[in-house]
Amino acid sequence: MLKKVILALVLGTAAFATANAQTNLQMFYDLGRGYATTTLEGFYADSWGDTFFFIDHYYATKADRSATGAGSAINGSYFEIERNLNFWKNTKLADLSLHVEYDGATWGAGVACIGLNYFMHSKDFKNIYNVAVMYDHHIGYGSASVPVKFTGVWGMQDLFGVKGLRFSGFIDIWGLDSSFAEGNTKLTILSEPQLWYCVGQHIGVPNLNLGGEVELSYNFAGNYGFKCLPCIGAKWVF
Repeated sequence: MLKKVILALVLGTAAFATANAQTNLQMFYDLGRGYATTTLEGFYADSWGDTFFFIDHYYATKADRSATGAGSAINGSYFEIERNLNFWKNTKLADLSLHVEYDGATWGAGVACIGLNYFMHSKDFKNIYNVAVMYDHHIGYGSASVPVKFTGVWGMQDLFGVKGLRFSGFIDIWGLDSSFAEGNTKLTILSEPQLWYCVGQHIGVPNLNLGGEVELSYNFAGNYGFKCLPCIGAKWVF
């Protein structure tokens, strides 16, 4: 949900080395804002690197539709598509990739990013970590006097030795010139740690996961200062 706005890189979802491809659908209820969100994510690896994308849809409440007269249930959408390029997988620099991404939203925001991504993992690949540093260029909306973005992504499978328990998420830190009543800011931080448990493994449906996430933000989405917004949800892994 605006992962990176965003998962968020969003990378931070599928296990990078245990599968060449994964698509999943997450459905959340935002306890803080009182509306529903769906997130569709995909991760695909190939001989030249890997591709990750996600798209969030935010669903308007009945009160929202009455106030605005909107006929659509979707109150806004946000997406990111990212590509790690790596043509040197058999060298000592195999864990370092060229990273490019584009972030866009229905309210006119667009950001093109280019930088480097570094991948780390445990020996069994159950624990993975990605860090990326990028130059970002705002298109059509917003500006940044410090046009730099840092993204950290993690995924930990079978947490505490519990089969099917997964802790994943991301943190994004980027430059964004924003004005609030409290003053001007040049920095935005967003993190969305998620905890999922594969309840479906007990009923013969290993695709089904229950859990949720907490959106932790600083100077984000028009809100000044620190915010903490919990969500509950379900995830289906295709």
